[in-house]
Amino acid sequence: MMIFEGLAKYRAGLAFPIVGFATLRARRMRRHPKVREGERGFTLVEILVVITIIGLIMGLVGPRVLNYLGESKSKAARIQIESLTSALDLYYLDNGRYPTSSEGLAALVQRSGNSPSWNGPYLKGGLVPGDPWGKPYVYRSPGEHGTYDLISYGSDGQEGGTGTAADVTSWTR
Repeated sequence: MMIFEGLAKYRAGLAFPIVGFATLRARRMRRHPKVREGERGFTLVEILVVITIIGLIMGLVGPRVLNYLGESKSKAARIQIESLTSALDLYYLDNGRYPTSSEGLAALVQRSGNSPSWNGPYLKGGLVPGDPWGKPYVYRSPGEHGTYDLISYGSDGQEGGTGTAADVTSWTR
């Protein structure tokens, strides 16, 4: 009897037919769409294309940027060697000699026992800087190429090398 009452109410427009949840949701989406036209998201293919383009750009530009970084460290080492050369020349003017190999570059920031006319420190900050790769500069006095030799062994830390691993020295400009 209940079924017939439901049919009578439906025919009179007082009741809705029994339908599935998916059908009701589809009807609501047609009436009130959440996503307006022009506000759609990106498809997977579009995202993959953009990621591929970014990867190609990084593959072409990345090595050049890294090369510039290596060149700038070599230039920084050359500038530091020139600064150390100036400090060594000031030390020479005050003491009449360059520091010995055993005194090393530390003689530019600390008085040694056999330098009575020391007028330093000859470097700002009171510290001997390391090379741009974090290693100490090699100082030899007397040097093989002049009165003293100042050397940075480059990125590999070993004598010789090419590119960013090339030595930066005080006797080459």
